[in-house]
Amino acid sequence: MLAYTYVRKGVFELLEKPKPELKDSKDAIVRVTLGSICTSDLHIKHGSVPRAVPGVTVGHEMVGLVEETGAEVTNVKPGDRVTVNVETFCGECFFCKHGYVNNCTDPDGGWALGCRIDGGQAEYVRVPHADTGLNRIPDGVSDEQALFVGDVLATGYWAARISEIKPDDTVFIIGAGPTGICTLLSVMLKKPERIIVCEKSPERRKFVRVHYPDVLVTEPERCRKFVMENSRHGGADVVLEVAGTDETFRMAWECARPNATVTIVALYDRPQVLPLPDMYGKNLTFKTGGVDGCDCAEVLRLIEAGRIDTTPLITHRFPLREIEEAYRVFENRLDGVIKVAVY
Repeated sequence: MLAYTYVRKGVFELLEKPKPELKDSKDAIVRVTLGSICTSDLHIKHGSVPRAVPGVTVGHEMVGLVEETGAEVTNVKPGDRVTVNVETFCGECFFCKHGYVNNCTDPDGGWALGCRIDGGQAEYVRVPHADTGLNRIPDGVSDEQALFVGDVLATGYWAARISEIKPDDTVFIIGAGPTGICTLLSVMLKKPERIIVCEKSPERRKFVRVHYPDVLVTEPERCRKFVMENSRHGGADVVLEVAGTDETFRMAWECARPNATVTIVALYDRPQVLPLPDMYGKNLTFKTGGVDGCDCAEVLRLIEAGRIDTTPLITHRFPLREIEEAYRVFENRLDGVIKVAVY
């Protein structure tokens, strides 16, 4: 089968590999019908994910059809259409039982697919712990509607949930890339009084204005002033940082009011500095860490009910054989790309 592979730092190649087989009674084999490229894939390519294993098939955003299941798998069966969770998790350890599935202590727990074990930018993928890592797609939901449930939408939904947004809040989101938009959609479900989005790309600012006209949009150059003018207590009540640069990390705490919550959603290429003398007295609460993809079933129900729609994010479509071109377009943000679908 064809599989897009992490060869070494800076190099991905489309290679022929054997079709995966069941290794454990809790595994499932899924035929990938639709996949996508995540910024985290680019982090692997650029050497920013030390735990990524050279030779691994990349990709962790996908939906597909279950082809085969191990003897202990009970929640899905061959023929089911499923979303694949970015995280594999046992469901039994301390962290899983508390909903922190990203920290699952199983050897394959957490972000394994497309990082430590073969992922889904391929024709087939083996999914460990299939009962927890796969969710059946409702009949009325298309593959494109469900494509982002297992990762980027799970990320946005998790971030909005842990931010404890209240109806009278001003919520400030930094970044209107794919994860930023999924975070925005999830924040909108909370119905805060005001949402502000900061984005440097004119195309992406236009995207937000066209699709979400009630959201206030600004650019980095005037961001702090804009947030202060459009919030009641000297800054945003909740800030969600989804861009992942040195500048946006600083912007996040600078634009927060005293005693605000700052949720760090982004994955950074390098360590960030907390300038505590400058922050002294703001009494901020920081929430950080990787997505805990434990809400996928709920997210699918919201999609089925028409309350979340991520299909406008799919701006480009490529067959697997043209995945090199898909990466070139996505990585260089060409032609107004937001997300690509790979079939």
